[in-house]
Amino acid sequence: MSSFPAYLLAGHRYAVVGLGKAGLPAARALVAMGAEVTVWDDKPAAREAAEGLVVAEPVLNGLTALVLSPGIPHALPKPHPIAEAARAARVPIICDAELLYVAVRAAGSKARFAGITGTNGKSTTTALLAHILTTAGVPNEAGANLGTAALSLQLLSDDGVYVLEMSSYMLERIATLRFHVACMLNLSPDHLDRHGDMAGYAHAKRQIFARQTNTDTAVIGIDDAYSLDMANSLLRAIRISEHDAPIAKGRTLPGLHNAQNVSAATAMARALGVSDEAIEEGILTYPGLPHRQELVANIAGVDWINDSKATNADSTAKALSCYDNIVWIAGGSAKEGGIETLAEYFPRIAHAFLIGRDATVLAETLAHHQVLHSIVGTLETAVRQAALFALGADPSPDVVLLSPACASWDQFTGFDQRGDQFRALAKGLA
Repeated sequence: MSSFPAYLLAGHRYAVVGLGKAGLPAARALVAMGAEVTVWDDKPAAREAAEGLVVAEPVLNGLTALVLSPGIPHALPKPHPIAEAARAARVPIICDAELLYVAVRAAGSKARFAGITGTNGKSTTTALLAHILTTAGVPNEAGANLGTAALSLQLLSDDGVYVLEMSSYMLERIATLRFHVACMLNLSPDHLDRHGDMAGYAHAKRQIFARQTNTDTAVIGIDDAYSLDMANSLLRAIRISEHDAPIAKGRTLPGLHNAQNVSAATAMARALGVSDEAIEEGILTYPGLPHRQELVANIAGVDWINDSKATNADSTAKALSCYDNIVWIAGGSAKEGGIETLAEYFPRIAHAFLIGRDATVLAETLAHHQVLHSIVGTLETAVRQAALFALGADPSPDVVLLSPACASWDQFTGFDQRGDQFRALAKGLA
């Protein structure tokens, strides 16, 4: 494991637009590899943070590529003006994961790439696979949509493996990246404003299998109709289902959905040459991820679970299915369809405390199904009232569960800030 050579991309010109979690590290890494880089962000504060870089609206003529932050659209619902100009000028629009692959190969490394995507479960599967590889002594670097930005990862030698979580936004912007092992876990409606419809969303996800050869491995979940259609259209793929998988041992991987995640990580690890013994040890010792059914406190025998990463109803369904008697904290910016699909789990909810912009939308659904609920506004109030309810309930609930089924942008900078606040509040109570 080492740094990339300083001359690696000399003579190449890139524009990086969007200086957030992925963009700013990408710009600095490209400069460190010898490329000529111009950066831009529509927000003045982000431009000010780009100290030492050339900040200017990019000149597209002669660009090797435009590196566009995943969250900035290049087509739907409305293209960013710079992206629109780049498309008109036939300048490639790529993501930082594509550049990682370019840099690794330019450095002469034959390190393999493992990619994971899906609507839900990709973060857990990515982290679990990386943990299994580490347990087995296989050099690896994990990141991209999860954790470390792709171009902040170190250069691996030929025996190394890059384990990359790939969002649909990123998969739209790969051109040469080939995954030796690729997994598509599941598909449910999400990001439809960006992809137009489910067909467009599925098309973006399918790009994880692009450029695979008959020596590579495709792994695909078949528990939803969209994924099954994709599996049927692939000539060869390892099919996985939560219904055929054993429940994982250990507290950090509860529920059938995690059985599917474990099956996916197991199939990928085997394809990468890891023994079943090392895989089992990795599963048993996996510590879990922050904000994914993370146990943050136990108060008077009640577990407090931080599942802030559940930003849509399908993800929250996975958490609700794991417990029988739940004090539920939910709300934020609701996704299309709201929480009606969670109705089968409503009998498990002793009381719901609703926060954020669309609390009233969720309340209407809960009222229709006669679920006890309170609109409380803020997470701090929700935690306080949930604690009082849990302490007085008979029988005592299994959990106080933050699994919002909504995005967090109305009150927080992201799901991670929301989860961090919940963890701090719960620990303060404890």
